[in-house]
Amino acid sequence: MEKMKLSEIVQAVGGSFGYPADVEISSVSTDTRTIEPNSVFIAIKGENFDGHDYGAKACELGAEAVIAERPIKDAKCIVVDSTARALLQLANYYRKKFDIPLIGITGSVGKTTTKDMISLVVSKTFKTVKTEGNHNNEIGMPKTLFGIDSTTGAAVIEMGMNHFGEMSRLSMCCEPTIAVITNIGHSHIENLGSQEGILKAKMEILDGADYMAPLILSMDDKLLSQIEPRHGRQLMFFSVKKKTADVYASEIVPDESGISFKINYKGGSIAARLNVLGEHNIKNALAAFCVGQTLGIEPDLMAEAIAEFEPQGIRQSLREVRDMTFIVDCYNAAPDSVKAALSALGQISVPEGGRRVAVLSDMLELGKHARSLHRLTGEYVGSSKADLLYCCGNDSRYYVDGAVKKGMSADCCHFFESKQDMIDALKEELHAGDVVLFKGSRGMKLEEAVDALS
Repeated sequence: MEKMKLSEIVQAVGGSFGYPADVEISSVSTDTRTIEPNSVFIAIKGENFDGHDYGAKACELGAEAVIAERPIKDAKCIVVDSTARALLQLANYYRKKFDIPLIGITGSVGKTTTKDMISLVVSKTFKTVKTEGNHNNEIGMPKTLFGIDSTTGAAVIEMGMNHFGEMSRLSMCCEPTIAVITNIGHSHIENLGSQEGILKAKMEILDGADYMAPLILSMDDKLLSQIEPRHGRQLMFFSVKKKTADVYASEIVPDESGISFKINYKGGSIAARLNVLGEHNIKNALAAFCVGQTLGIEPDLMAEAIAEFEPQGIRQSLREVRDMTFIVDCYNAAPDSVKAALSALGQISVPEGGRRVAVLSDMLELGKHARSLHRLTGEYVGSSKADLLYCCGNDSRYYVDGAVKKGMSADCCHFFESKQDMIDALKEELHAGDVVLFKGSRGMKLEEAVDALS
């Protein structure tokens, strides 16, 4: 972070401050564990915590001031109406100091993977700051913006939301110069009502963007493919199916460890390689290629960057466990992402006697649609190359209904209310040669099953 005068910060957040404000500030924090000398602490209030309880401690640790909604004993406070709003206001003020490309990415699934691929591509030409992990909300995103400095050439920002208005606030804060929407699925449909509602919420990414900022979309998505240009905004489409897209894939050849394909664009084509499973990852790579084209990055450098991508943590990582292959994809789950993971499961060949096993848990935040969407996802299982289905939770029982509907034998489908009971059954069932997919919503902690079986 570049230094700012405390007086600038007071003005940016519209606060009142009764102390000298000519000191320089070199960092902003919402967590006392990261307080440094010459910092400002913002007292955010959450469901289970109140940063105001730590304001005095922050000053003890070196904070020059605390942005708060009320005076705090033994703390120099910049008093504002809302500390959450002040964090966004300050991050926006700071972001405006830098005239750099800022790519904003959202979508129902694939945001983090796409963000990482875009960062690899952009980094081939620009020194790049990107969202770390999935710090994509109204607290995490400002922290990424504060990581920009005078040496930064571009920023790649992941933007998440689960209610109307949240994406708009994020966009107004970071002011993207390029916007990417990966897809419109069913995530957060409990709050947004329908896929059309999800689309409306995702399109808020343009609220803070310049009217000429390019919008990059998937032509393979039913709703995104219907978006039309307005007010002269450039639309750029990518596709793995349609040659009418601005950038599309062809000659797709999957193998045991990844996918080879050709990227076609206006003016040429180039061979590409992804060392990760699943056709959905080609879409993420094409989105990254579109961003690179917009920034004028050479195609060969973009192909090189795409080949460097590796999944992180519990996002579709491959593990060899006692002569079995585990596909660990436990970070989130929605119908589209489960379907994509099942495709990856089918991409791996099994030795004689081995089976493909889908281990699934509940998909959360689906509200009144939960039962029907679990059944639909079960149909994906029944239509896939999975030989066995093991699932746990509450709504996971409906996976079995869908799988059987599509022809999977009921004897091959196993539902458990208890995760531990499922783990115990899998310990008896799995053997050498099996390829096992673990897929579930983050709140279901399905990685505990992976650990127990490893």
